[in-house]
Amino acid sequence: MATLIVPRWDPDEPWPTLGPQVCDLIEERMVFGPGSLGGEPAKLHDDWRGVIYALYEVYPKGHKWAGRRRFDRGAVSVRKGLAKTELMAWIAQAELHPEGPVRCDGFDAHGEPVGRPVRMPYIPLLAVTVEQVEELAYGALHYMVTEGPDADLFDATLERIIRLGPTGAAEGKAVALSNSPGSRDGARTTFQGFDEPHRLFLPRQRQAHETMLGNMSKRILEEPWSLYVGTAGEPGQNSIAEDLHEEALAAERGEQDADPRFFYFYRWAKGSYDLETHEGRMAAAAEATGPVGEFGPGQYERIAANWTRKGADKQYLERVWLNRWVRSNEQAFDPNETESLAVESRVIEPGAFVTLGFDGARFRDSTGLVLTEIATGLQQVHAVWEKPLDWDDTHDEGWEIDEDEVDAAILEIESTYDVWRGNFDPPHWNASVNRWAGDHEWVEAWYTNRTAPMAHAVKNYRAARAAAEVQYAQDHPLSKTFTNHLAAAGRLPVNVWDDDPEAKEKGQRLFILRKLHPDRKFDLAMAAILSWEARIAALAAGAQPTVKRRSTRVRRLR
Repeated sequence: MATLIVPRWDPDEPWPTLGPQVCDLIEERMVFGPGSLGGEPAKLHDDWRGVIYALYEVYPKGHKWAGRRRFDRGAVSVRKGLAKTELMAWIAQAELHPEGPVRCDGFDAHGEPVGRPVRMPYIPLLAVTVEQVEELAYGALHYMVTEGPDADLFDATLERIIRLGPTGAAEGKAVALSNSPGSRDGARTTFQGFDEPHRLFLPRQRQAHETMLGNMSKRILEEPWSLYVGTAGEPGQNSIAEDLHEEALAAERGEQDADPRFFYFYRWAKGSYDLETHEGRMAAAAEATGPVGEFGPGQYERIAANWTRKGADKQYLERVWLNRWVRSNEQAFDPNETESLAVESRVIEPGAFVTLGFDGARFRDSTGLVLTEIATGLQQVHAVWEKPLDWDDTHDEGWEIDEDEVDAAILEIESTYDVWRGNFDPPHWNASVNRWAGDHEWVEAWYTNRTAPMAHAVKNYRAARAAAEVQYAQDHPLSKTFTNHLAAAGRLPVNVWDDDPEAKEKGQRLFILRKLHPDRKFDLAMAAILSWEARIAALAAGAQPTVKRRSTRVRRLR
C-alpha cells in the first residue's frame, strides 16, 4: 500500500510517546460520533493508533528538551469516508479532558513518559463556513462530549464546550470558528484543528490560518500544536493542504530546510490501475484504504460504481476516493504536466534570443512579463506585479501598478536580451502599449479578446506542452508564482471548433482562459501564451539573433 510518513519511523530508535495513554483514554472514556456507530464506545484501528503514537512523541529522558513534544504540527491525509474528522474530534476531546494524559509530567522508573492534562486549554476548531460547524470536527466533538460517559465534566452548546472544574468553574474550552481572521486575535491556544485544509485557499482563509498559527507562541508552557485532517486537494489551487503536501515531499527528499517538528501521514492509491474497469477501481480503493479494510460489506463496490454515473466528475472521484492529487477538469493546464516540464540548473541567460509576452490589468489583479528562449522553448517570468492578498478596496486607496516600474522592466529586457518580438495585450494598458510600440520596434499589440485567435493560441500552447517543447526554469526565483498562475487558469469553451480531423470528428470545441476563482490570478499564463505565439512566428520567419552586444546586468523585479 502507498503510504508517505514524514519523518520516517525508525523501529531501531523509537521515540518515547504518550500515545498509549491517549489511546486508552479514547477507548475507555469516549464514543463514536454521529453515524451508524454513534454513541458506541470508541475503537481505534491500527492506522489511527499509529498516528496518535506519532503525534504524541516526546523528547527522551536526558535530552535538553526531555518530555517536550516532538511535533508542533501534524497532518493526516486519507481518502473520503475513513472517519478522519472523528479522529480529530477524539484528539480534541483528549486535549480538553480534565484527565487527558496529553502533556509529559516526567518519566517513570522505566523511562516512559507520564501524562498530565493541559492547564486551562483553549481549542479552536476551524470550519470553512459557519454552516459546516455541525458537520465537521466541532459537531462531532459536541456529540461525543454530550453522549459519552464523561458528559458531566463538560458544559456543551453549539458555540462552545467548557471543561468544568471540581467546583463547576470553567477550566478551559473548545470553540468552533469560521474563517474571519480577526476573531482569533489574542487567542491563547493550546491545540487547534483544521478540518479539510484543501478547502482553505482563499486569501481570507489563508490569512485566518496565519493568524491562528501566530497564536501558538503565547502558551509555550502548554506546548501548543496544530492538527490538519483531510483529503488530497486540487493541484495548483494554493490551498493549505497543498502547502502541507509539498512540505512533506520536500522533507522526504531530504531538503535541508525541512521542518523537523512537522509530522505527515498520507495514504493513497499509488498503483497503475485501469480506472475504466470496475475491478481496477475496486483495487485502487482498497489500496487507498489500507489495512483498515471495508467499513461494511460491499463498500469498495459502491465506491467503484460512482465512476459509472452519468455526468460523474471522474477526476473529483479520483481525488476524494483514491486520495490522489489530480488535476481538476476545469483547469486549462495540468499542474502535473507543468511539474514534468520544469528543468533544473537552467535559466534564460543574458544575451539570449527571446520573445516576450505581456498581459494584465493595471488596477485590479496582476500584470506580468514572460520570456521565451527561441532556441529551446525555455520560459521564465521576468517581472510580475500582484495586488496584495490582504488589500481591501473598500478601505485602502485604489491599488495601481507603478508604470515607471513597468517601463524600467521593459528597458531592462531590451538591454539584457536579444528580443525578436514582444506580444502585448493592450486592454487596461492601451496608451502605454502604444507608447512602448513607438519606443521599441519589437513591441506589437496582440488582443486577447479576439475569441478565435485566442482559442487557437491556447491550443498551440497546450500542444507544445504535450510535446514537451515548452520548458520552465525551475530554479528561477519567480517559478513558483508562474506555476500558480498556470494552475489558476480555467477553461471557457467557445464556439470555435477544433479543426484537427480526429477532434473535428468528435465535435470538440476549443476554449479560452478564464478565472477559476475571483481571487486566483492567471495573467502570467496568458503572458506565456503570447510569448509562445511570438516564438512560433519567429521560427516560421526563420528569425536569427542579432550580432550586437547586449548588457549582462540583470535587476530582478517582483
